[in-house]
Amino acid sequence: MKSQNATDMKRGLSARHIRFMALGSAIGTGLFYGSASAIKLAGPAVLLVYIIAGAAVYMVMRALGEMAVRNPVSGSFGQYATTYLGPLAGFVLGWTYAFEMIIVCLADVTAFGIYMGFWLPDVPRWIWVLGIVFLIGALNLCSVKVFGEMEFWLSLLKVGAIIAMILAGFGIMLFGIGSASGHGISSVSNLWVHGGFMPNGVGGLVASLAVVMFAFGGIEIIGVAAGEARNPERVIPRAINAVPLRILLFYVLTLFVLMSLYPWQEIGSQGSPFVQIFDHLGISSAAIILNIVVISAAVSAINSDIFGAGRMMYGLARQGQAPQRFAQLSEQGVPWMTVVVMGVALLCGVVLNYLIPENVFLLIASIATFATVWVWLMILVTQIVMRRSMSAEEVAQLKFPVPFWPVAPMVATAFMLFVFGVLGYFPDTRPALVVGAVWIVLLVIAYRLWVKPKVMSARSYGQ
Repeated sequence: MKSQNATDMKRGLSARHIRFMALGSAIGTGLFYGSASAIKLAGPAVLLVYIIAGAAVYMVMRALGEMAVRNPVSGSFGQYATTYLGPLAGFVLGWTYAFEMIIVCLADVTAFGIYMGFWLPDVPRWIWVLGIVFLIGALNLCSVKVFGEMEFWLSLLKVGAIIAMILAGFGIMLFGIGSASGHGISSVSNLWVHGGFMPNGVGGLVASLAVVMFAFGGIEIIGVAAGEARNPERVIPRAINAVPLRILLFYVLTLFVLMSLYPWQEIGSQGSPFVQIFDHLGISSAAIILNIVVISAAVSAINSDIFGAGRMMYGLARQGQAPQRFAQLSEQGVPWMTVVVMGVALLCGVVLNYLIPENVFLLIASIATFATVWVWLMILVTQIVMRRSMSAEEVAQLKFPVPFWPVAPMVATAFMLFVFGVLGYFPDTRPALVVGAVWIVLLVIAYRLWVKPKVMSARSYGQ
């Protein structure tokens, strides 16, 4: 029996683990609370935005899948960018992904403290935040199989709750289940009778892009997990083909039901949109049920994001673009130092989160959107450059090629650039573009000062 290399990951993730990890990472705050912001901006036409954005994200996943199946490594798209675009591109991409995960985690751990305060309001929030950071850190230090199982059940609970809400909504519309008094008529006509299907015009559709793209963030963890997947040539294509469509269905169907039950202007005006569905059913414990769901959603998202950021930093360390300690594995085959660093980053951010008012969600979502879209853009560009560098024989041997090459990747790339333009155009999201630009500049400086000299000296030594 072969011994595990001290710096090689163990392949302990099955197809169901990876599918539900992506669902867990991508279905969270963006759906449960961010959807109300998107609806206010675009009205019922937000459904079109989710469909268009979902199609673009699917192309990103196919581009990532082509590379991941061809070369399933830990660090995934960070290593691919280093190979095909150069070390600087790989460095910027890898650390931007880690930056994205940290921002989302900061929001989610703080949200967890707020959720727990619903039941135990007298307990200081920092205690819950501290507890969840240690719990998730411990989970990520276990073997990857244990982590995968935990994520599977957390995501299953969340997905099950969403399906139940969709079915309950259709039950209300078709059979008049629940108490509809005070809410007007519950029917599909609510999608167009309150100012039309596109009440805020094309401008509203464009403005909602920042929140919608934020909602899909995290799905790229499929590629990050490729290095620990069993039989990646079979598992990765199945996960990529299944998950984006399922996430799109969850978002579109859920919002379709919500906007059919209520005039779109009322959604989110009385707390979470999902509490409204249970209230409509006459369930007095609606808030308790939702709290259980959103807690599982937050824990699941934090779990997946720490995993993704840790594996990316591990891949960077293997390439000499991060401290070498990040490449050290525990006996369970886990990069323990990256988990510790993520935990410390979350603890340091707790104090900052106390200072963030509720109305700053759009700004946080926008900053996360910048990081997410930058990662997706770099994935697309990397795949395009890789494909152009391949011979006809190598292209023919691809086991999971991008469909509609080269048109689809080019269109998806143009769409990502358009999203950056949207972030810069609207005053509410413009600060996110500034923060993102400063972050990229700082990474370039860091690379020039610390990473490039090491690379040059290593080459000189090798010669």
